[in-house]
Formats: sequence, structure tokens, C-alpha cells
Amino acid sequence: MQLLFIGGTGNISAASVRLALQQGHTVTLLNRGTRSLADYDIHGAESIITDINDEAATRAALGKRSFDVVANFIAFKPSDILRDIRLFSGRCAQYIFISSASAYQKPLAQPIITESTPLKNPYWDYSRDKIACENACTTAYRESDFPITIVRPSLTYETVIPTAIGGWNDYTIVERMRQRRPVVVHGDGNNLWTITHATDFAKGFVGLLGNQQALGEAFHITSDELLTWNQIYDAVGIAAGTGPVEKIHIPSSFIAKLEPRMEGSLLGDKAVSTLFDNTKIKRVVPGFQATTSFQTGIRRTLEWFEEQPERMQTNQACHDRLDKIIAAYQPTFDALKPI
Repeated sequence: MQLLFIGGTGNISAASVRLALQQGHTVTLLNRGTRSLADYDIHGAESIITDINDEAATRAALGKRSFDVVANFIAFKPSDILRDIRLFSGRCAQYIFISSASAYQKPLAQPIITESTPLKNPYWDYSRDKIACENACTTAYRESDFPITIVRPSLTYETVIPTAIGGWNDYTIVERMRQRRPVVVHGDGNNLWTITHATDFAKGFVGLLGNQQALGEAFHITSDELLTWNQIYDAVGIAAGTGPVEKIHIPSSFIAKLEPRMEGSLLGDKAVSTLFDNTKIKRVVPGFQATTSFQTGIRRTLEWFEEQPERMQTNQACHDRLDKIIAAYQPTFDALKPI
């Protein structure tokens, strides 16, 4: 199939690009060209360098080309969806919007999340924008037969460190663990969470490409492994060579009040136990199974960071924020004294 991935070099998308290429698909990436394909082990994809937000430039770069599948990994606002409908109506047999599992109802009325769980998040603008994007997709499918599929990843990682507080795309949390400094864990650390390796996500995602059963449908694609946040932080510590880490447990509401920008990702997402029912993706993509345990996957992630020292960037401001949160909750805390 002829595939167009808008983005394609991100933490989630790169693994899907690699798998699609391995399966013999022709993959074109449309992005700004700011990331090296080799850094993400992508070889053999065509690259169109343009900014999707410049609609005229994108239209000119695409010419009269059409695709079997267009997948947008970097759409965040309804206006992005409306632009893509203008660009790709009549030019693709399937359009895939990458939404987010954080769009699901918070707090949950039922503990098991299926694709029919209501979409409602009063805490996080990011999630509400994704919901609005989904509404735009669904309207286009119902009213003009625009061939949409909606995919909702949950916390997915390969080239990021997926801790709830202090992690993501730099190396600060690992440095902190190796310095034997405490980390902040929201709540008591015992709520359950699902973390999915991008290579496992790719198996389900690529299985949806060109799949007629996926048209007009929404799917989440996650691992079935359930871990507590305490186990997640300890797994990172073990991968970093420190063993289980020293944790300071602080209520999510306290953290959000002190650091309002964390409200969405905590109260609107990670403070709530997430148990995903993956029956639907397994039915439409027979054989889909997530096989990478978090302990294995996070080791690979740290190895990726350590392959090139310039990836191991640390952020003193992040250390300072963590120390501030701990000190506000535990006034006797001495940030200069390792525990």
C-alpha cells in the first residue's frame, strides 16, 4: 500500500513506520525534517519536507498524489482535522487520526475501559481538544463519507522515559535516581496503570492500515500488562542500575495545586487507574498481542539514550521543581542530602 504518515519520527510513530516498511509498504513521511531518520532507525521511507500547517505549501508538495492510507500523528486541534479533510478528501481510502486514551471519562464510572467508554475530561485541555478532533472526524464520516479511523494510544514509549512526574524526553529522572535523590510519586503509588512499548503499539496500528473493518471505528491499542506506579518507578531504577528507588508519595491534588500545569496529566489521566479491554483491536487485527514487558522495554529505552551522549540531557529546572514539591509537602526535606 501507499502510505503517508504526517509526522512519522516521533516517540509513537517511528516504530509504526519501521514495521510498515518491513511489511513491504511504501511509506512517505511528511514533516518539517527537523529529526534525523537514522536516529529512529528509519531506512527506506520517502521524505517530503514541509509544514503541514502551511496548507498551500503542503498542497503544492503533494501535487496530484493520492494514498491508500493517510495517518496524522500530529493533529491536536479540530482545525487540523478540517484542514486534512480539505487536503485529502478523494485522495485517500483511509484517514487515521491519532487521538489519546486520556480522552476517556475522568473520573471513570466503570473500572474497565472499552472504546464505548464516554469521552469526557474536565481537567485537561489537551484531551478536550482530542475529543473535539474526534467529533470532527466522526461528523465528516457521517455526513460526507470521509473514511476515518480513530486510534487512541495510552502512555506509549520508546524514546522517552514514561514516568508521571519528572520524566519524558530528557534524562533527568535517571540522573536523579543514580544520585540517590528521591522521586515524587503521585498518590500512594498503588493505582494501576498500563504502559505500552511503541513496537507493540505498531503491531496493532499497522494491522489497521487498509483494514475495511476499521473504517468509521475507534480503537485503543495498549499492552495488557498492569503495573502500579510504584512498580513503574522501581523498574526505571532497576534499568538505571540503582534498584528500587526512594519515593516521596504526595497526593495528586496537592501537586496540581502547587504546579497547575500538571493538573491535566495527573487528575485528567495518571491519577486514575486504567484497565483497558483490548478485545476490539484483537478482533479486527487477529494475532495482535503486546509482548514487551515494561522491565524489558525501559532497558531498551535507556540504552537508546546512552547510545549517544547528546541524548542524555538533564534539566536542573526539573530537579528544582521536584525538590520544591517535596519541600512543600515535607518541610524537613533537605534537597542537598541524598537519601
